[in-house]
Amino acid sequence: MGFVYWITGLSGAGKTTIGKMFYHQLKQAYPNTVFLDGDIMREVFGGDLGYTESERRKCAMRYSRLCDMLQSQELNVVCCTISMFDEVRRWNREHIENYKEIYIKVSIETLQKRDQKGLYSGNTDEKEKNVMGLHIAFEEPKDSDLVIENNGDTTPKEQVYKIAEYFRIFDN
Repeated sequence: MGFVYWITGLSGAGKTTIGKMFYHQLKQAYPNTVFLDGDIMREVFGGDLGYTESERRKCAMRYSRLCDMLQSQELNVVCCTISMFDEVRRWNREHIENYKEIYIKVSIETLQKRDQKGLYSGNTDEKEKNVMGLHIAFEEPKDSDLVIENNGDTTPKEQVYKIAEYFRIFDN
């Protein structure tokens, strides 16, 4: 039986860093585990969608359906994606068996300080400014299975431990 670990949060929250570490730990115990990242999946799906709200919703639903298909084939999926829409998360809960939602919560002030991609300071080459949380309102998850505060007080390794402990990943 596979599980989907849907790791969501704004850009720069630490989804990919935490998600990759979690994936590597999970894969050691469960080889039937795959890692999906929103930025990479955009390209895999052909890079045909931009960053407007409607395009982001369409993209998020692609990720949801892919996770559902993989999980139905008894794979564990660690999916790191912004996908900050209640409708998408609701679809996941209704359609994906063994769906586990992890919200990586970070303050806008912390994201502006980190500003890895230049999105929050405006120092980016993007033609369109459609930054979720700044230009596009986001729907903060209201019923995530686990909320991880990631404002820099703990290391990614400690965050991964919290996830594994919460979901009792390695309890036998």
